[in-house]
Amino acid sequence: MIKGESMNFTNKIAASAGAAGLALFAALPVWAQEAATAVAAPAAPAADAAAAPAAFVPTAEMVNKGDVAWMLVASALVLMMSVPALALFYGGLVRAKNMLSVLMQVLTIVCVAALVWFSWGYSMAFTSTGSFDPRLVGGFDKAFLAGVDVNTFAATFSNGVYLPEYVFVIFQMTFACITPALIVGAFAERVKFTPLIIFVVLWLTLAYFPIAHMVWYWAGPDFLHAAPTDMGLLWGWGALDFAGGTVVHINAGIAGLVGCLVIGPRLGYNSEPMPPHNLVMTMIGASLLWIGWFGFNAGSGLEANAFGALAFINTLVATAAAGATWAIIEQIIHKKPSLLGGVSGVVAGLVAITPAAGFAHPGTAILLGAVASLVCFFFVTTVKKKLKYDDSLDVFGIHAIGGIVGAIGTGFVANPAWGGQGWIDYTAPVAKAGEFDLAGQVMTQIWAVGTTVLWTGFVSAVLFLGLKYTIGLRPSKDVEQEGLDLAEHGERAYNM
Repeated sequence: MIKGESMNFTNKIAASAGAAGLALFAALPVWAQEAATAVAAPAAPAADAAAAPAAFVPTAEMVNKGDVAWMLVASALVLMMSVPALALFYGGLVRAKNMLSVLMQVLTIVCVAALVWFSWGYSMAFTSTGSFDPRLVGGFDKAFLAGVDVNTFAATFSNGVYLPEYVFVIFQMTFACITPALIVGAFAERVKFTPLIIFVVLWLTLAYFPIAHMVWYWAGPDFLHAAPTDMGLLWGWGALDFAGGTVVHINAGIAGLVGCLVIGPRLGYNSEPMPPHNLVMTMIGASLLWIGWFGFNAGSGLEANAFGALAFINTLVATAAAGATWAIIEQIIHKKPSLLGGVSGVVAGLVAITPAAGFAHPGTAILLGAVASLVCFFFVTTVKKKLKYDDSLDVFGIHAIGGIVGAIGTGFVANPAWGGQGWIDYTAPVAKAGEFDLAGQVMTQIWAVGTTVLWTGFVSAVLFLGLKYTIGLRPSKDVEQEGLDLAEHGERAYNM
């Protein structure tokens, strides 16, 4: 299951050049759109009845109960990735005096993101009406889920197969919840709570929703042939992102890098030890992340079918390869493989396989996981040290870099000649396989990565700098030295 219409190489370059400018300046208009989630090529939005040809109307008979059951389970698994998985993973990596603050940040971000998604996020991500360019962002027709009820439906990647729209809303909501929560690891232990939550609301609106719309919005397989321009910008280029390499990981990782640069390093960074206070907790969090990721990736096909199984096995073997690779590297370099390195490799593998999960053969998925682990190891241990930026929990080094490796690598592993799934031409009345162009596809993936980096980098810089010079982002030195738990929340993680 994969993407929309293809363009020739020249057109892609022309479209991309224009898009880079659009990406920077279209982020300025306050409402940009959203979407977030997984799907072998742009995710399937709920098809608007207004935009649908009168000859075709989805009905309840087109809904499979097995698909519904699987997607609800997958949604719960993705929610588990945020709370408790990510909260525990991050919490164990910080010092004890900041443990509770990280838990509270992740928990609150999930709560706020869910409400923002309900209020305007879903509409911005998965409609194509409004005052702005519909290739970049949706409108507000479905704000507060107006017009969404038990009798409305969302498209999948198969002709004549639908989900109740509420199911699609729920699944995409969980992606919108975890993505901004990932960002906080980059500047953990040195950010004030209220400015962080304000940033999350604005960043979701101006960065996440537009990128999700550009990557995942389309009219659906039964409608695209009649509405060939009803799609997001990157979908129209033919960019492949099964479950969020650009939308989730590059988006969050670049925002994290910008945040840690604007806020500055922790007090004592590079001059005093700052080891994780509880690696057992981090291991528990990483393990729960891996389990939840099966919902994240395998659920992104939107159906309980063979493509879900393909995404599942790829998520398993690519992650295993990445974890093992990191341990081997540490054994060679340090003579001692560490648990911290092992879980870092596992997360790097999960990140890298995300955009390729529904496209790769398990054999090439293993290679992709191993390569991503090697590249992320280099950034986390060498590049960060040389450039001296304090990415506290390696959000940039693992999520942005792993996402970039995975997104570009998807262009290779999707190649049918190497066991990949190729791409699907949904502009045909009945979806059919398209002719795969390896060089063209890789170039398209690079353009998608570049657009995401430019868009989220610009938006994040404007937001972080605006908050820094207005209400402030960083606590006082005394508060930072004491720890954020007591100063920001009036309680501590441990009372002993």
